[in-house]
Formats: sequence, structure tokens, C-alpha cells
Amino acid sequence: MSIKHDIKDASLADGGRYRIEWAAREMPVLRLLQERFKNERPLDGIRLSACLHITAETANLAQTLQLGGADVVLTASNPLSTQDDVAASLVMHYEIPVYAIKGEDDKTYYQHIKAAIAHKPHITMDDGADVVSEIHKNHTELIPDIIGGTEETTTGVIRLRAMAAEGALKFPVLAVNDSNTKHLFDNRYGTGQSTLDGIIRATNVLIAGKTVVVAGYGWCSRGIAMRAKGHGANVIVTEIDPLKALEAVMDGFWVMPMSHAASMGDIFVSATGDINVIDAPHMEAMKDGAIVCNSGHFNVEINLKALKAMSKSEPELVRPFVEQYSLKNGKKINVLGEGRLINLTAAEGHPASVMDMSFANQALAAEYMFRNAKELKPAVYTLPAELDNEIARLKLEAMGIKIDMLTPEQDHYLSQWQEGT
Repeated sequence: MSIKHDIKDASLADGGRYRIEWAAREMPVLRLLQERFKNERPLDGIRLSACLHITAETANLAQTLQLGGADVVLTASNPLSTQDDVAASLVMHYEIPVYAIKGEDDKTYYQHIKAAIAHKPHITMDDGADVVSEIHKNHTELIPDIIGGTEETTTGVIRLRAMAAEGALKFPVLAVNDSNTKHLFDNRYGTGQSTLDGIIRATNVLIAGKTVVVAGYGWCSRGIAMRAKGHGANVIVTEIDPLKALEAVMDGFWVMPMSHAASMGDIFVSATGDINVIDAPHMEAMKDGAIVCNSGHFNVEINLKALKAMSKSEPELVRPFVEQYSLKNGKKINVLGEGRLINLTAAEGHPASVMDMSFANQALAAEYMFRNAKELKPAVYTLPAELDNEIARLKLEAMGIKIDMLTPEQDHYLSQWQEGT
């Protein structure tokens, strides 16, 4: 294969192709976009560097961008989120350069990001803002040729808004995560299902009857709490936002500080985007055998440095993706997936049907950025509501679901103020 790449094993490609094609069956909106992109070629001449989880669903997005004329390079947005067979298939069957190996160390991870940046992109596509951050820190010479970027996840949007607030952001970025057809569905239903899937695959524990502590009550945590409850768990939510905490109470969950929940939980899941959400005092108070994991983007939500300092020895890998720490107080704490995204380290990430909408947003965001960049200043933007609504309409159509439409009389009534009781 003549194209540059760094993957685990090219011989895995055939298995990856089956996985990609299986996912495509559940991605009808993206399939419709592929047909249009193939005919219209809206991204002709664009170099695009994408730092995303290298999954079967991402492969279908990459094909869409490629069909639209983009010269695409992919790298992983997390050291443990790559499906090696998919990476191989993208290189061998679709001739898309990929720099990603599941389990790569931090040094290799950043080498791969630099390889994607060396593509000299006109558009960046991020899941966590690592490419945008690296360009702004160490490759500012590329900025004049960059049209803009797109961002997939909550954590990345937080970082980008911080950059914009400081005046550090030098090109426009579309916050795909803020589209309703992304965060209301991907974050809630995708993260909810895939997180529980990862916990169960890693541990094979019965969720029913357990006490599950969910840190945060944003859209991802809402989904996790909902799915844990559906499995029969007693669910505790911890929050810092009074409105979100109140909503969790009204949704039927116990709400309390993590310091109180620590001694009660059997399984702990963090999905907040902040550091040390599960900290040393919490782990000190946990039950013997407690399971701790993270579904936030970066592996900073569990204070692993403090946990190591509390331990008598190095952790033991007692099951794939389960490291057991033996504490000096005699208890054992089980950390899943090195504290990284449990839904991608131990499972397969979000189901394809929900990523269909998220990646339709990404494809449309790249097209919108290309067409409108001259009017956009260096800031964080959201996609226009009409594109969001069109994705929802196409998804419903693909599901065979019809909805009502306003009659002319109803439309008129909603647009005037004279008529009342």
C-alpha cells in the first residue's frame, strides 16, 4: 500500500470491512448524504485532518467526506478507542491514511496527531480539540491556510470556548456537539447504552440490585443514569449545578455529594469533563471491590495518581480492561479501561444508528464551513437550526415515521398576536 499510515496489522482489513458495512446498514442519513456528496463534490480540493475515534461509524463518515472530494487523513482521538480492523480496512480498501493503534502510548498518540497535522489541513475535525490545540501551540504557521474546524464532543467545545474567551482561537470552529440531533441523542442514548455495555463486557457483573453512582447530570450522564436504572440499579447522581441536581431528583434519582455517595456505591461512573471528580477521599471511603470507571473524554476525572499513592503495590490486571488496586487500608478498587472512555476501551462505542445523526452533522458542518468561512470570525459557532431539523426529518423518514404538519390556519395563528381567548 503506497499511502502513508501507521496501523496495527493490515491483515485485519477484511474483518474491518465487514464491520464498516454492518454499521452502514444503520446509518441511512449518512448514506443519503453520501449520494449527494458523490454527485456534488462539495469538498473538492479540501485537505481535511480528522482526529476522531477510529470506529466503523467513523469509517462511514470518512467515506462520505472522501466521496465529497475531501483529501482525508484520520488519527485517533484517544489511545484506546481505535478498532484496529477498521483502521486496517480504511487504509487497505478505501485508501484513507490512518494513524491509530489501539493501546498506543502517549508518545505515539501525539506522534499520530502530528502526522495528521503534517497533512496541512484546510479543515480540522476534532473529538476533544487535540488537533486544534496542537496547531495553536506548535504549528501556528499553518493557521493562515486553515478555513476552520469542527468539534464533536462536550470536552472539546469547553476547551475551544476557553480559547475563544482568551482571544487565542485563530480560526472559526463549528461546535457539532451543540446540535440538537447530536447531544440530545448521541450523548444521551449513545453514551447511556455504550457505557453500560462497556462496564458489563469488562466485568460481567449483574447491574440489577447494585448501587450505581453517576457523577454529573449533563446529557451523557442522564443517559448513563437512565440505562443503569433500566438495568435495575439503584442510582445516585452527584452534581454541582443546582438546576441539574433538581432535574435528577425530579427524574427519580437520589442526589447527594460524592463524599456521601462514596461509601454507598458499588459502581462509579464519571462523565463531567472535569478533573479529580472521583478523588482520594472518595476512593478511601469506597467499599471493598468497588468498580470505578469514566465515560468523559479524558482520563483525568478519576485521580489515578492519588489512587496509586494510596496503594500497596502496582495494580494487577485481573481481567481485560480491569486493573485492581490494593489499598493500604486493605480494600481493593477496580478501575476499568485505565480510566479512559469505558464505552470505547471495553466496548464498541455508540451504536451506528445514533452516530448516523452525529456524523451527518459532521459532514454538513465541513460543507457549511467551506462555503461560509469568509463570513465567520475566529469563534465557536453552531450549525443553523434548519440543518439540524433536516437531519431529524431524514432520520424519521428512514425509520418510517411520519409526523403532522401545520395547516395554513394553524401557521397563521402562531404568527399573529391579535387573537386571544
